[in-house]
Amino acid sequence: MLLCIRPLIRSTALGLSARLLRVRLLGTKTADKFYITQPIFYVNSVPHIGHFYTIVLADTIRRYAQLLGKTTKLSGGTDEHGLKIQQAAAAHGEEPLPFCTKFSDRFRELMTVANARPTDFIRTTDARHYKAVSQFWNLLVERGFIYKGEHSGWYAVSDEAFYTQSQIEERIDPATGKQGMFAIESGQPVEWVSEVNYKFRLSMFRDRLIEWIEENPNVIYPNIRRNEVLEWLKTGLDDLSVSRPRDRLRWGIPVPGDDQHTIYVWVDALINYLTVDGFPWNSNSQPSFFPPDVQVVGKDIVRFHAVYWPALLMAAGLPLPKRILAHAHWTMGTQKMSKSKGNVVDPFQVISKFGLDPIRYFIIRNGGIADDGDYSDEEVLVRYKKDLVGQLANLASRCLSNRLNPDLSLFSAIAYQQQTHADIADVPFRDALSALPANVSASFDQGEFGRGLGLIFDTLSMANKYVTENEPWNIAKRTDEHSRLRLQVVLFYALEAVRQAAIMLLPVMPEKASRLLDHLAVPLDQRMWSHSSFGAGWHISPLPKPLPGASQLFPKLE
Repeated sequence: MLLCIRPLIRSTALGLSARLLRVRLLGTKTADKFYITQPIFYVNSVPHIGHFYTIVLADTIRRYAQLLGKTTKLSGGTDEHGLKIQQAAAAHGEEPLPFCTKFSDRFRELMTVANARPTDFIRTTDARHYKAVSQFWNLLVERGFIYKGEHSGWYAVSDEAFYTQSQIEERIDPATGKQGMFAIESGQPVEWVSEVNYKFRLSMFRDRLIEWIEENPNVIYPNIRRNEVLEWLKTGLDDLSVSRPRDRLRWGIPVPGDDQHTIYVWVDALINYLTVDGFPWNSNSQPSFFPPDVQVVGKDIVRFHAVYWPALLMAAGLPLPKRILAHAHWTMGTQKMSKSKGNVVDPFQVISKFGLDPIRYFIIRNGGIADDGDYSDEEVLVRYKKDLVGQLANLASRCLSNRLNPDLSLFSAIAYQQQTHADIADVPFRDALSALPANVSASFDQGEFGRGLGLIFDTLSMANKYVTENEPWNIAKRTDEHSRLRLQVVLFYALEAVRQAAIMLLPVMPEKASRLLDHLAVPLDQRMWSHSSFGAGWHISPLPKPLPGASQLFPKLE
């Protein structure tokens, strides 16, 4: 049964769409601005390695954009409403808000410890967010996309989502041994719910969503997630329940004009990406960064971000995100992590054990975009010893040694000379270094940072082989002019690989890569992505001495 309703709070909603349209035309976002979002994390438990991966991946994108000269905004925060939170707080004998604050503070702390603090940390319990959600709801009502009706379906409290009959299955619960109904997608138990609530005309946007995705083939990445979304859409869309009766769910934002209903937690949560850019906008408050350039999400919440979110924006007449990057999850020993198995990785502990930048490197190098990454301390140590110590630090330290005594003031001139007059034996390595930045950026632009890091360390491996083959320690023993110049050319090529790598590693290992550039005496204003090109950014005399101690960048770990 469908019940038609009047627009709610007409005095505040009247003309809202017209005002927003005017603001959109006056919007201040320019080409140099770049907006990255993290999903806001649900505060029903402490952060784990999956949260850390999302945080670091989004921060890596932010730092890469900054190297490209962009002015960036990175949003993050916590999702604090919903039945699951209401029940969890009650089970702990706490009021919802202090319960949420306890966990929200822990996520904020992780972002700080991870050197990935967002530009704007939002909590859905913030007063500014209440205002934004209420105004967005009124906008949908004014535009005719909200109606009241009876809704029946399978509801998963853990997912805060309804599922259709085709999306659930009957099976034995391994935890209890009892027969039950479960969501196929998430594996969470579901219960049959019938209630009168407000619904969003999601079904109206099926064709527009398909058209948007097909006309923008890179808008959802990786392709496996894009294909999943298209498959969902082509099987049809039902209208979306967007409220719960207040007597069932009190912990949330009330429906404007109807305090007997609470706005659906996912509608509430998705609006955060607008709230952090000042929504609702007017002539005195205009969007600066919206729409998002990249939205980083886990693969488990693709449906909400690639179907519900763009449909809501279409309904509101607002621009759509440019890209949704849906990364895979983490396993341990190829097994899904869970508290019951005791294999959940605490990010604070691994940061303390291995150091921040090494664990940032591992998580980005081994983390999956399409396929799940597998975590183990042993694999972290392999990456640490083989890549960071064996390839990077070892190359830098032996070529910066007093024994070889590189004259960095010559390197800019050597780079220029090598462009056209390289020794035939050096040409393959020169060409590899020349091609490296473009090859790495092609991977980074896709969000495939692990692939790009692989290219960097393959080149460092080539550099180490180049040094071994050219034996600069033997060249240094000779005193003739040709040998003296040849030594500097060999050291230039080796340290040029280190310099290029350090610049390209800045988004992933900001502290260690910066220190490495300090060791090379690379000026602070020569550390943008454009300076990763072959031979760029070397000091021209007068030149400070390179910092000693490159071998101590990555101390020995047991």
